[in-house]
Amino acid sequence: MKSVLIKNANIVNEGKIVKGDVLVKDGRIAEISETISMKSAETKVIDADGSYLLPGMIDDQVHFREPGLTHKATIETESKAAVAGGITSFIEMPNTNPQATTINLLEDKFDIAAKTSWANYSFMFGGTNDNIDEILKVDPQKVAGLKLFLGSSTGNMLVDDPKILEEIFSKTKLLISAHCEDEDTIKKNLEKAKEEYGEDIPIALHPKIRSEEACYISSSRAIKLAEKTGARLHVFHLSTEKETHLFSNKKPLAEKKITAEVCIHHLWFSEEDYKLKGTKIKWNPAVKTQKDRDGLLKALLDDRIDVIATDHAPHTIEEKNNKYLSAPSGGPLVQHGLVALLEMYHKGKISIEKIVEKFAHNPAILFQIKERGFIREGYKADLVLVDLNSPWNVKKENILYKCGWSPFEGTIFKSRITHTLVNGVVVYENFKFPNKSNAERLTFNR
Repeated sequence: MKSVLIKNANIVNEGKIVKGDVLVKDGRIAEISETISMKSAETKVIDADGSYLLPGMIDDQVHFREPGLTHKATIETESKAAVAGGITSFIEMPNTNPQATTINLLEDKFDIAAKTSWANYSFMFGGTNDNIDEILKVDPQKVAGLKLFLGSSTGNMLVDDPKILEEIFSKTKLLISAHCEDEDTIKKNLEKAKEEYGEDIPIALHPKIRSEEACYISSSRAIKLAEKTGARLHVFHLSTEKETHLFSNKKPLAEKKITAEVCIHHLWFSEEDYKLKGTKIKWNPAVKTQKDRDGLLKALLDDRIDVIATDHAPHTIEEKNNKYLSAPSGGPLVQHGLVALLEMYHKGKISIEKIVEKFAHNPAILFQIKERGFIREGYKADLVLVDLNSPWNVKKENILYKCGWSPFEGTIFKSRITHTLVNGVVVYENFKFPNKSNAERLTFNR
């Protein structure tokens, strides 16, 4: 494997920015120093003067749609978009077709990723009301965790039997990641909207139907159950300011038993954007108020919220252009998530160090991912180079998602990802893919 020498970079790592060089050899970070001399004529040298070198982002929640929903996306297409967006590792969700609710079906997804993924990969195992025996067979050292839908966001994976839930929380050794929205509350709100609008419910009502109350009831219930059983709970995609007060910053992340995530769309959009974006920003949980958006950012900055993710969930534009009741929830984000966060940096909302902490370091700590998420000698060389002053416009021609659209179309981002390395291989360079990735299955220190 060819070695790579990154020269004169602003290295962003563990709360600091330091000017220096990084040598990559045999897939790992071999040396970090103020200056490193050329080791071999075969070494690829990247002049990073003025650019920022970040550890590869780790996205703990994506939906890459394979198997079964490949008209929307595949592991290959979306992981390729991910590395172009600076994401070098992902954890994918179980609500594919078939759903990953048995060991054999889960391993089928690992087999696909081993052949086609551009980024390092793991998958969540899916919990249902009737697969506790399969859940207990899952090896925590080989699988990222268990995903439970406590609101029937996608497909029929709703886990709504209280006795089954308590049994799962009590018995599993897996980290439990939960989608928290209360189904009864949503159903009541939806029926009320149907009574008033029939089939023509305005998209602006989405955050009223999938309301703050629905989120808070479900999140608080999950937390109480985790506290009662001692389960390790990670609550996905907080969308309300009210929920942030359920979480604490009194312990370091590695010691927390209950943690939380926020997604980029909930930090970027607010209910005002439904007028222009319509169903393109229909997500579950819903994008809500500006107060919610500001509260989520505050909780992220003060460490009540532990990680940032994309919840990348593509659908075709034809599907998204349906009326409210028929348009599916979710949208593509992996290619544009990091540059959107860097835009927030340019606006003074968040530091680059904090972005790296929440989108690279903390996912590695939270999931106990082995040898990734940091720029450290001996660690796997998953690295991203960013030019903070190279504006570009998101348009159809440069969108890499299979679905071919983005909620960020027409946005001019000031920052550009110039290089992405996965396990020491330059897989992305200025809108091109010079080398096939040698992505690996994530392993866990558990």
